[in-house]
Amino acid sequence: MEHRGEIIEQAVRSSGLAISKIAEKLGKSRRWMYLMFENPHVSHETIVALGKILHHDFSNEIRSMNSMVSEPQEIYVKQDLHFWREKYYTLLEEYNELLKKVKV
Repeated sequence: MEHRGEIIEQAVRSSGLAISKIAEKLGKSRRWMYLMFENPHVSHETIVALGKILHHDFSNEIRSMNSMVSEPQEIYVKQDLHFWREKYYTLLEEYNELLKKVKV
């Protein structure tokens, strides 16, 4: 049997987003996220919500998601904007740190 929490954890960690940021978008705590990673029976609603935040389709990894009636994929411009802004800020901070090391 598939362990939904482990599948979600892999997707979250490979996304590059901070767990605390994802938890904030879900209206949950960081601790709740870690507890979810241990839960083999995460609800479909939670998986869909996480998929929208991570821009990830879990239907390939979680078989029971295929049996659900799929909703049309909507583009959430506000979420996309936030995602790319955070990605840009992270890269900019890393770049600045590298510049500091080179100048030393």
